[in-house]
Amino acid sequence: MKKYLPIAFVASCLIGILTGCATNDVFEKNVKIKDQQWNAADRQSVQFDIEDTTALYNVFITLRHTDAYKYNNIWLNVYTKAPGDLKGTRQQLDLTLGNNDKGWLGSGMDDIFYHRIRITRDPVHFNKKGTYDFALEQIMRDDPLEHVMNVGLRVEKAN
Repeated sequence: MKKYLPIAFVASCLIGILTGCATNDVFEKNVKIKDQQWNAADRQSVQFDIEDTTALYNVFITLRHTDAYKYNNIWLNVYTKAPGDLKGTRQQLDLTLGNNDKGWLGSGMDDIFYHRIRITRDPVHFNKKGTYDFALEQIMRDDPLEHVMNVGLRVEKAN
């Protein structure tokens, strides 16, 4: 019996680790930008469902680009429409992707860089259950905006 005790201990530790690694992810979707050229007229849309209206959520824009992207930032319009609403809201954002001292601020592999940028200072509360619509529109001077691979939205429960 004593010889099985270490095996049982290791197994219970592994089960605890695996079940204890709960994620706060609620939703993430990335939309591929055709030919890495994002036209200003092409709004990228994502939808997600909210079931828990008592929770607080963090909302992030996700973006992947190549090293050839020529700006340290990106300007976006973010349109949000709650379930049952006829009119949505628009938020204009200037997202920092890099700077001249440190280079790209996102994570990178070879010449591809990924950014996950929180777009609300404080966690948000979604008041209605149902499907929320988000649309992302680039509003940079370049049209099309080159070297953007994909853009998306991530929503996770706040701790």
